[in-house]
Amino acid sequence: MGLLTPDPGLLIWMLITFGVVFFILAKYGFPVVIKMVDERKAYIDNSLKAAREANEQLANVKQESEKVLAQAREEQGRILSEAAATRDRIIKDAQERAQREGQRLMDEVKKQIETEKESAIRDIRRQVAVLSVGIAEKIMRNKLADEKEQTELIDRMLDEMIESSKK
Repeated sequence: MGLLTPDPGLLIWMLITFGVVFFILAKYGFPVVIKMVDERKAYIDNSLKAAREANEQLANVKQESEKVLAQAREEQGRILSEAAATRDRIIKDAQERAQREGQRLMDEVKKQIETEKESAIRDIRRQVAVLSVGIAEKIMRNKLADEKEQTELIDRMLDEMIESSKK
């Protein structure tokens, strides 16, 4: 027989050995290998599922953070507008108080000026009355017949009165 042609007895034994090895492998080896492959597949599937869940959670966290950031911006805007309104109200109140206080002071000053003016007018009237009475008294006392002497006397008395009022 030739080198390349197998012997029929050898061929049968090879088939029997192959069948026994295949049976042993099918009975004990393949289930272990298949079990390991299934476990590896399950591990990979679980890892992919966990990665998807992590991505979803990350997307949710990102969405939540954007929502919180938007709320913070909205709150910031509200607080700033409230602060501006409070500032404007405080400024308006201060201006109104200053205006009322200014008006009150102005009224007091006007009242004081009016009082001083009336006092000055009374004082001037009193002085004029005193001067008039003094001049009339001196004229009557002297009973001057000459008009020239009367004029000189009046001028002199006025000068005296003016000088005495200056003191």
